[in-house]
Amino acid sequence: MLAIILLSVFGIACLFLGFLDSKRVLMPAALLFLAVAFVANAREWNHPASYLNAMMANSNVSVAFSGIIILSALLILPLSERYLADERAQLAEYYAILLFSIVGAVMMVSFENMIMLFIGLEILSVSMYVLTGSDKRNLKSNEAALKYFLMGAFATGILLFGIALVYGATGTFTLGGVGSYVTGNAGAISPLLYLGLMLMLIGILFKVSAAPFHFWTPDVYDGAPSFFTAFMSTVVKTAGFAALYRLLAVAFTDVYSFWWITVAVITVMTLAAGNLTAVYQQSFKRMLAYSSISHAGYLLIAVVAFNQKSEEAILFYSLAYSLATVTAFGILMLVADQNGTEGRPNEDYSAFNGLARSNPFLAFALTVSMCSLAGIPLTSGFFGKFFVFISAIEQQMVWLLVIAVLMSAVGIYYYFRVVIAMYMREGNTGVIAVNPLYRFVLIVTTVLTLLLGILPGMITEMDYGGGSKALGKEKKDQTAAGKRMEMTGKAPRKMYNRL
Repeated sequence: MLAIILLSVFGIACLFLGFLDSKRVLMPAALLFLAVAFVANAREWNHPASYLNAMMANSNVSVAFSGIIILSALLILPLSERYLADERAQLAEYYAILLFSIVGAVMMVSFENMIMLFIGLEILSVSMYVLTGSDKRNLKSNEAALKYFLMGAFATGILLFGIALVYGATGTFTLGGVGSYVTGNAGAISPLLYLGLMLMLIGILFKVSAAPFHFWTPDVYDGAPSFFTAFMSTVVKTAGFAALYRLLAVAFTDVYSFWWITVAVITVMTLAAGNLTAVYQQSFKRMLAYSSISHAGYLLIAVVAFNQKSEEAILFYSLAYSLATVTAFGILMLVADQNGTEGRPNEDYSAFNGLARSNPFLAFALTVSMCSLAGIPLTSGFFGKFFVFISAIEQQMVWLLVIAVLMSAVGIYYYFRVVIAMYMREGNTGVIAVNPLYRFVLIVTTVLTLLLGILPGMITEMDYGGGSKALGKEKKDQTAAGKRMEMTGKAPRKMYNRL
């Protein structure tokens, strides 16, 4: 809760800093604000508490997801150096909106009441609508913002309608109350609850770019400024999956047999749509958009498996994906600006031709990033997929694992296209100047990607259960529900009790 308060105050402070004559103070100030928020969030580890009349609560899991979100923003912020030289760029407003959007993301990973989920999602979404269209002189940016706003508004309406139906069936907005209703009325659950759950799934799956609700993603990612696309593809996805898993694990565990087939079908569609379409892309940035869709599919595997391994798999995968994506977008922005013509960045694969000879560090960092996204060993992305696949194996979903492995093989092809361009093709890319802070971010993301690929236990062996005992009575209902899940079929054999 302290992190939310600080980020809100810091966002307002950024707006006032915009009145200064120099923009140079804005980035250091914003980085300091995020660092303070990160420390404040970390101090809540092993200190569970509920806030706002139990509408929000923090546990070690929510603190971990919030930490990934704030860390991602902290790493992305230095990539905005190009705006320092643009006199027309409203840097103070950009940073303020980014800080406000993180407030919404943190609310999404720590909500206990569905109203708070809606509020957090709207804070995050409205911020992204504005930032997507921030390049007012670019028609692609304007088109992307309009598409994102219209489709996002419909998805939000569907989510809100689903929340209303669930409330109509249960008489409560709290996750614990909904879970108690589902547990106590196993044989007579209102059809409104099932319909409401489906509508809520549609609304959240739209936000994480899951098929068939993904059609907005390529155009929005391609049209938005790359800096904001990097933020969107990391922070929004992490918050969305944390919220989705929290909703299902706390409130809808006992109706797993109803929703798992729907989510499994969506998982297969997402894997196929993301990976197969990425193969045909000639733009590196657009490929990353379809890559984002495919990674939503891998994360959904852990949601479908819905067992002891799922939570840690989602958390580790989110961190690994965020690190690799920040690296990829950071280098894309440098190379695209260097090879652009008439003020337009060149974001095609051809822009990377010969990069290894002129800029070996950038080529190495991007290679590590692509290997991680592809799931190659000795990178964090390998263990991210490994943990996701283990969760599917424990649930005996071999058929889903086979599809995921085949799609991973397809992913290796399009990720390595840029590696081939950098190391095996001739190009005219000159030496790219990289300022020290920008270079430091790329070093940090690359080192962490390799370090977590060698020592994944740094994340997986942490105690994520320390925050659940003090969250209150509603957790007892989930414990009882978990014990009753010893059933045949595909239902989970044992559920977490620490969300």
